[in-house]
Amino acid sequence: MANINKNAKTVDINIMKINNTFKLIIAIVVSELAGIIGSVFTTPSIAGWYAGIVKPALNPPAWVFGPVWTTLFALMGIAAFLVWKKGLDRRDVKIALGIFLGQLVLNTLWSIIFFGLHSPGGALIEIIFLWLAILATIIAFAKISKPAAWLLVPYILWVSFAMYLNYSIWALN
Repeated sequence: MANINKNAKTVDINIMKINNTFKLIIAIVVSELAGIIGSVFTTPSIAGWYAGIVKPALNPPAWVFGPVWTTLFALMGIAAFLVWKKGLDRRDVKIALGIFLGQLVLNTLWSIIFFGLHSPGGALIEIIFLWLAILATIIAFAKISKPAAWLLVPYILWVSFAMYLNYSIWALN
């Protein structure tokens, strides 16, 4: 009987590991999808509209943005996973992940407004809300998982830099 209980516990642990692996994959894929959706609006504008506008001196070359955003979306996914694995039965986890999903929507919306609609002014207003949503996500995540919150620090720093770029582009054009 003890052997059966031991085997059942081993199976439960293995299922939990598989479950966590799927959660991690889903969290990263959902995060990266936000970037992919945004890139649908970004890519056509890079060689066209964006190439023709005046940019600030600190504007990085266009090739930098893809790898940076891919990395940031992966970090977001890992952070979301660390919170999600604490259990969706917890109210604070549901709220934190809801805030997280909200900031992902705002992230995608920024690309649509800036690149799709060619509206640096509209995007500047939107990126302020995005920044606040990222801050709210960090605060909510910190209450559940400190590592999850820290994984979002590079994201808020990059969006802070993007806010400067957005403002500069709006002011210069």
